[in-house]
Amino acid sequence: MGAYDTRTAVALLWLAGVGARLTVLAVPPVIVFIQRDLDLTGTQIGILSGLPVILFAVAALPGALLISRVGALNTLVIGLAVASVASALRGAAPDIWVLYAGTMLMGAGIAIMQPAAPALVRQWLPERIGMGSALYTNGLLVGESLPVALTVPLVFPLVNDSWRGSLALWGVPLLVFAFVIWRKAPRPQSAGLLGRQRWWPDWADPLTWKLGLTIGSIMSVYFCTNAFLPGHLTAAGRPDLISITLTAFNLFQIPASFVLMAVASRVERRLWPFVVVGIASLLLLAGIVFTASLWTAVFAAMLGFLLAFPFALGLTLPAFLLTPENIGRAAAAMFALGYAWAMLFSVLGGMAWDLAGDPRFAFLPVALSALPLLTLLPTIRMHPVPA
Repeated sequence: MGAYDTRTAVALLWLAGVGARLTVLAVPPVIVFIQRDLDLTGTQIGILSGLPVILFAVAALPGALLISRVGALNTLVIGLAVASVASALRGAAPDIWVLYAGTMLMGAGIAIMQPAAPALVRQWLPERIGMGSALYTNGLLVGESLPVALTVPLVFPLVNDSWRGSLALWGVPLLVFAFVIWRKAPRPQSAGLLGRQRWWPDWADPLTWKLGLTIGSIMSVYFCTNAFLPGHLTAAGRPDLISITLTAFNLFQIPASFVLMAVASRVERRLWPFVVVGIASLLLLAGIVFTASLWTAVFAAMLGFLLAFPFALGLTLPAFLLTPENIGRAAAAMFALGYAWAMLFSVLGGMAWDLAGDPRFAFLPVALSALPLLTLLPTIRMHPVPA
């Protein structure tokens, strides 16, 4: 691949990452307006917030089927287009049921495109897989931050303070990204395997489960920390720290992704970053649980910073460890298992909270969910396969 194609691939992978999160995080800034307009209960808000994650798990496997039939590039473009249209549907929703349907369709669009990313990193940047995954991860993190930061001060005035217009407008960039990626993406030399590739994951292969539970450990710590931190700080009498702590936890992932881009070639295919982060995560979770001060925000910032490393490196594993025709189905299984693992421990954390009557106990299952980083991952042989 020439220098021009490499620069193009780098830019397109970053856009794909942004597109994979932009519409998901467009809801929290306007949830109060949605609740008031549609007269939603707390349970309905909880369902609305959880639907994307459920779809990320359920619809990942159809993404593998689509990759095997039309290729990773076309799957990525289709997923972006579906998510864009679904965002517009959410904005037009007359009631909660149509809003649910639009959210499910949006989640499905993003879910089918996620397994395409590792395959495209292998196709476009075969010699720089670690950097390509770091770029994609940086795009994900930026895509999570933009709607939260810009919806109220920038987007709302453009749409006459309408949550419907806001959700629809955040879907427009995805359609633009889909068009740009389709037009500018480097094309593989041959697509002769399309239609004949196997797409159903090899569930009998221990590597499938190791990859899924490894990425699931990282997702679980991330999602559950976001979910249970507010309850812990509220119960400790420090609700004033919720905003700064959650902001620190999420914001510090972005500089971590830049650091990873600089050192990717030195840490890719290495076990020690996963093990180090696994141990550090347990220590930092303990720090969060046993404090309710500015130290909590410091521990949360450190945890967020560290989690970005194994997440990005975890995305490289299918591209490094599997042949090109098997990357899509392995990545789909990885995401399906990973999101399912995260949802399981989110439920277990909530149950622990209820049983103990103390939100700090919710973090005990969260700590247990991180154990595959220390137990399963070291059993993976980090040997690259031929291109």
